Amino acid sequence: VEHSLGIGAALPFEESTIGTELQSVPKAQSRFQQLNVRGRDLRMPDFDKSLSSFKSKHFTTLMDDDSFQQIHDLVDLSAALKALLRDDRSGYAPLQGSTVSLIFEKRSTRTRTSTETAVGILGGHPIFLGQNDAHLGVNESLRDTANVLSRMNDAIVARVNEHAIIQELTEYSSKPIINALSDLHHPLQALADILTLQETFGQNLEGLKIAWVGDGNNIIHSLAVAAVQYGIDIDIATPVGYECDKSTMEWIYRQAKKSGSTVREVHDVNQAVKNANAIVTDTWVSMGQEDEFNKRLQDFAGYQVCMDMCKSADPNWKFLHCLPRKPYEVDDEVFYSERSIVFQEAENRLWTVMAVLLSHIKGSV
Repeated sequence: VEHSLGIGAALPFEESTIGTELQSVPKAQSRFQQLNVRGRDLRMPDFDKSLSSFKSKHFTTLMDDDSFQQIHDLVDLSAALKALLRDDRSGYAPLQGSTVSLIFEKRSTRTRTSTETAVGILGGHPIFLGQNDAHLGVNESLRDTANVLSRMNDAIVARVNEHAIIQELTEYSSKPIINALSDLHHPLQALADILTLQETFGQNLEGLKIAWVGDGNNIIHSLAVAAVQYGIDIDIATPVGYECDKSTMEWIYRQAKKSGSTVREVHDVNQAVKNANAIVTDTWVSMGQEDEFNKRLQDFAGYQVCMDMCKSADPNWKFLHCLPRKPYEVDDEVFYSERSIVFQEAENRLWTVMAVLLSHIKGSV
């Protein structure tokens, strides 16, 4: 099959092992096709078959009935797009003529930049609508906004305060709603984290241990949702009163039983970090919580990630943070060390949102 991606990018895997490494993802159904990229024969996932199920669907939580295969397919596609487009972004425009609206109630560096860049690389046109640009429930109902934008665009990327807004947009939009962050979920970040873990620890993540140290927020909700689909063990350490959402955790525990993952919620950071392969944290004070700043800093005392905290972790442990980072969350010694893979993680936001947009708008490569 002649591959439509006519680009000769530097590949992150040896050519002879691409198929083998992707096939080693535990329990997921792998589909492959023979592709020709500038004269080189490569085995890559047969995305046209696996992605057709995504077309015109919403992307909100990664907690759908078919989330297991969905997550694996999207991460595989992200890795393939990165391999083929990272060093040469020309010659491939599957979204030419498409427009994507970006509704942002919250500011962002990585989410906005990665999404606008992804749409542009794929040949589409992003339309940014900030708080002062769109009537998102102000002077116009969410129902009307969804109806109008979905008649003019091929997808709507929404970064909002309340998850209820995502739910209402999906109810009335005829085009895919992509959740770019809500107070409960951040699925785009979770895909980037899984891709980063695979690049660091190998394609088979079964038995890997993640230690979460921080607030029980949207980032850990989505990361845990994705992690248990790969058989990853996860310890979640939060201060008392900052635990994860109960209903989300109930879903995670059910999925963990199916995959064999071990999930624990604790209040002892040392217990969580012990033997961990990856240590992850996030902001202690999210946007909209600024009035709680002093109280939260007191409540999170002892939660700053530092070398001393991590001395009981696996000898080859790595550190992740979705950014932006504050020094009281993780000190410079860890953040700028060889242990830290945060900038690789940030770059992968580009490739994962690209995979989500391509799959949900076109349903093929």
